[in-house]
Amino acid sequence: MRTKRHVWPPSATRTPRNTALEARITPDTPPTFAADRLLDEATAALVAHGVPTPRVDAELLLAWATDTSRGAVQARAMTGGAIAGEHVERFRQAVARRATRLPLQHITGEAHFRALTLAVGPGVFVPRPETESVVQFGIDALRATAVPEPIAVDLGSGSGAIAIAMDTEVPNALVYAVERSADALPWTRRNVETYGGTVRLVEGDLADAFPELDGSVSVVVSNPPYVPDDAIPIDPEVRDHDPALALYGGADGLDAVRALTETAWRLLVPGGLLVIEHAEPQGAAVREVLARRGFRSPETHVDLTGRDRTTTATR
Repeated sequence: MRTKRHVWPPSATRTPRNTALEARITPDTPPTFAADRLLDEATAALVAHGVPTPRVDAELLLAWATDTSRGAVQARAMTGGAIAGEHVERFRQAVARRATRLPLQHITGEAHFRALTLAVGPGVFVPRPETESVVQFGIDALRATAVPEPIAVDLGSGSGAIAIAMDTEVPNALVYAVERSADALPWTRRNVETYGGTVRLVEGDLADAFPELDGSVSVVVSNPPYVPDDAIPIDPEVRDHDPALALYGGADGLDAVRALTETAWRLLVPGGLLVIEHAEPQGAAVREVLARRGFRSPETHVDLTGRDRTTTATR
């Protein structure tokens, strides 16, 4: 008679343990979170607080929190990838700050402009994508001139975006910039140093800047304050966080335009180009200011969204 064999413990007869999995999942293993769910939750929170581009901002904040690119975040979300728990708290805190309508760039500490990554924060105007097309007019003019070392001037430099773009994209140009805000200047200096320190930056008012350059400048570019004093911006990011000195331009928004027109007339060589950014309804008024001063061929150009954004004229 055969003796029945008993196995102890009974669990030994069950499916073998997955020791490889257990090696990965231990009490000390940080948790992970699905990237797509994190983005969905963040997007919903930003929608609830009226953020204009909630999904884009959620992706950019997750990229910042994980020190990667937006494209990598999108790929991870699409393929069911996970985010390590160590990054999730940083991301959620950033989303909570963005939900208060703090500018995205103030959270990440940087703004992208053409090929540049600029340091920004409280006290300095955050450069906008539409200004990328404004500076293109100046870059094209510098490249087209026969002068071996053409001089360009950025009046009211802010973060330095326009000046640094001209300096890095037209290496033979000599670029000067002026900024009067004591709050903005540390950001300008930091960005100029980041990109080689070759922009000649001074503190001062655009109205009397660079007398030593009178009659020798090929291109003057400016993104001046042009919001009328009583036209308070609706978006909290602009109204509450962009510096007033960089926004408001007097009763009709054109005080700085008039001042820089006089400066440009003094600085430019005959045939030199003036490039001014302005609001959509201001094109005709800017052209009139330029024509009265004697500038030739004032012309208003649209940006990538089809809005009047830039007026150019020739000395």
